[in-house]
Amino acid sequence: MKTKIYLQIFMSPYTLEHLHVNSEYSMVIEALQTSRLANGEAENSNCPESFLSPRQDCKRRHGSNGTIATPYDENCTNEHMVGVSSRDATEDIDTNIQPDVAFKKARVQRELTLQDMYNQDSFDDDDEDDSDWEPMQKHFEIMKWFCTNCTMVNLDDVVHCDICGEHKESGILRHGFFASPSSQDGPTDVELEFKGKYKDMQSGVSFSNRCTAIGFDERMLLHSEVEMKPRPHPERPDRLRAIAASLATAGIFPGRCHPISAREITREELKMVHSLEQIEAVDLSSQIHSSYFTPDTYANEHSARAARLAAGLCADLASTILSGRAKNGFALVRPPGHHAGVSQAMGFCLHNNAAVAALAALAAGAKKVLIVDWDVHHGNGTQEIFERNKSVLYISLHRHEGGRFYPGTGAANEVGIDGAEGYCVNVPWNRGGVGDNDYVFAFQNVVLPIASEFDPDFTIISAGFDAARGDPLGCCDVTPAGYAQMTHMLNALSGGKLLVILEGGYNLRSISSSATSVIKVLLGENPGCELGDSAPSKSGLVTVLEVLKIQMNFWPSLASLFTELQSLWEIYAAENKKKQIKKIRRADAPIWWKWGRKRLLYQIIKGHLRVRSRGVN
Repeated sequence: MKTKIYLQIFMSPYTLEHLHVNSEYSMVIEALQTSRLANGEAENSNCPESFLSPRQDCKRRHGSNGTIATPYDENCTNEHMVGVSSRDATEDIDTNIQPDVAFKKARVQRELTLQDMYNQDSFDDDDEDDSDWEPMQKHFEIMKWFCTNCTMVNLDDVVHCDICGEHKESGILRHGFFASPSSQDGPTDVELEFKGKYKDMQSGVSFSNRCTAIGFDERMLLHSEVEMKPRPHPERPDRLRAIAASLATAGIFPGRCHPISAREITREELKMVHSLEQIEAVDLSSQIHSSYFTPDTYANEHSARAARLAAGLCADLASTILSGRAKNGFALVRPPGHHAGVSQAMGFCLHNNAAVAALAALAAGAKKVLIVDWDVHHGNGTQEIFERNKSVLYISLHRHEGGRFYPGTGAANEVGIDGAEGYCVNVPWNRGGVGDNDYVFAFQNVVLPIASEFDPDFTIISAGFDAARGDPLGCCDVTPAGYAQMTHMLNALSGGKLLVILEGGYNLRSISSSATSVIKVLLGENPGCELGDSAPSKSGLVTVLEVLKIQMNFWPSLASLFTELQSLWEIYAAENKKKQIKKIRRADAPIWWKWGRKRLLYQIIKGHLRVRSRGVN
């Protein structure tokens, strides 16, 4: 498969397909700019998608027609990715116009600039009489602001975000999730309490006692979208800033964790994961001010280095943990990686950080590596890389909804190929709103039983926090306590050799609080409230049963669990049927029958006579 880079030059809404960087590059840019201005093309006619609310976003993103959209903007079609010539643009505009008028408009368009076309009406002879038009009419601009926390658009006259409630001048980038969501800038009492709690601890911790390593480098903040869009891109530098601010406020990092120095991953290491064509495509983006691999996957001149730094940090964290120099670690990195496959960058991801870390762990002496991916989107890239590898077990919990949720892969029957069947385990939720109970239930009955039988030497978590409560893309309901509990459960594997790698997550308050809770567990703190006895939802139980039915063909320990849960499902279904019958009976008898001529019939339908007769007997 040939990897494509789509270029967007000087804020143009179109891109050139298969553009090669050569001696004619400047001529192409000049021609493109001239063509754009000659056609009167608006500067801001880019992808017009703008989310109104998380619920509307979810509905529009995966739709009802079975089509699969990108995780950010489904309205960016091929139309926005392929260059359009001056002749083609003119033909599209003039399809329904008479030949003589079309010729006149085309001639005028070639002669006028964009500003001239707005100020003159020389080619509007065929329109209605506009003698009463007032050229000095006042134009009122609607002032808007974008929420720092969730990027949603709000009118200027409101102080709090209509979607997440965050204050317009929120201090979340300075204080993390400890900042008050309802007031301007200042910290909450919780932040002051944490500062006092960890003040003495920070001064008393020696370098050798810091058993949790953190991978972070500020150069990864330079990776950002250059082109202006109707709203900020969800995968933005503020994601790392909010987490770093939360960790600093809590006295965790810097303080209780050990930082490791960053390095760029080498080409030889990347070739173990990606094709040479894909690696060169990412490197090529460093020569371009703004480029796109897919409509939602951007790059600027700093993105290639940021991706190499992220992958290098993950590889070094894995070897550091395996060597015993650190007990566990957290990779605070971006761009994310689990969508990046062998030969394609996509879904905000350039290089697959988890895959690089897994291979680094195998090179450092591990025999078996477990990757658990709880990002709300399926890690199609990670699955593709390891679907033939029996040394790496990949388990993913994600929204799927019959393939309608991005990226459309990750069905329960995708189990691995070419002798590695059973080494890909997918838990595909069939709805949004999935919360702590379903995730913990799946961990207890799918993840941990399979992982224990696999018995890994090293465990990696692809920790996307976009299934968190409040995330505008995931629309699920996992809490920081839920993430902490899942981390605690996985920490029991591999002798505690655990590496957590940041993937997605686009609500700053959710991602920062969830990441902080996970790192606290890595530091040895109790995860807090126990969620183990919580019952799953009906759809959650159905999904787990579906997965067990498939995976017990490869993991014998699952057979008893499947039988037990099958019995539980039968009991649940019977009870649910009784409730439905009672509900129907209540609905069939209007309340006014109780006092009218039909009161006897009302009592029969409601079962009152049956109850009284049993009482007499």
